[in-house]
Amino acid sequence: MNMEVEAIKPHIGSVIRVARKALCEDDTVAQRCLEVLEERGVLVFPRMHLTDAEQLAFTDRLGKRVSYTDKAPGTDADQADVYTISLDPKINKQPEYVLGTFFWHMDGITSDIPPPRATLLTARSVAPKGGQTQFANTYAAYDGLSTAEKHEYAAIRVTHNAYASMRLIMENENEEFVRHARAFEKERPLVWTHRSGRKSLLIGSHADRVVGMPLAHGRALLARLLEWTAQPSFTYSHEWQEGDFVVWDNCGTLHRVIPYDAQSGRTMHRTTIEGLEAVN
Repeated sequence: MNMEVEAIKPHIGSVIRVARKALCEDDTVAQRCLEVLEERGVLVFPRMHLTDAEQLAFTDRLGKRVSYTDKAPGTDADQADVYTISLDPKINKQPEYVLGTFFWHMDGITSDIPPPRATLLTARSVAPKGGQTQFANTYAAYDGLSTAEKHEYAAIRVTHNAYASMRLIMENENEEFVRHARAFEKERPLVWTHRSGRKSLLIGSHADRVVGMPLAHGRALLARLLEWTAQPSFTYSHEWQEGDFVVWDNCGTLHRVIPYDAQSGRTMHRTTIEGLEAVN
């Protein structure tokens, strides 16, 4: 196996250099990528220029693919399980799905199924300005807390819903939207203890209220912890080049996109790996 791994920052990210054919066909490479992903959170494969078929082949080697946004605009019916991320109105007539990603979040946290294990993204076209994807290591954020803070947060529960994140991009709300968005509400622990024994903070734009805490106090706590998690030492910002392929641990990182113009042509193809851990 000829595969080079280079750390990007001490707490997050690795650049992977490997032959395109080996990435798509070698199970040993896939297993090593999973190991590095668990440790580093984000894998960057510069300018791989994968086709959809190649991306799906690698996706299948990492785990069982899933398409939890199969009804979202941008889903390509001709290529099952590949989701096109774009603000181009010809592709996406409901931009809220993409605009909401301008804020720190974890995919699938309000779903009835376990959150996706990992997300894989290929840059088909990049924006001349903006469009970087940023990642924050929620394992490192937890590990960096003081002993007192870890004890204080251990039993805290938080409600997550789509309304909490979507209200950030909507000027005029209506009762039907609020009712629909709040219908997908889940109560989650603030500290997620994973099967591996590692612990991470479970926060993001979808985190709405702290259970049993006054509203202002709870939201202030969530805001402070989000700021803590997004500090420079725990984060990595990827400056996309056409053909870049990036994989991230959806259960151990938050991500967001720097805003870009809808007419920029920025287009990404995403595949997703099924989650293995329910959040209790």
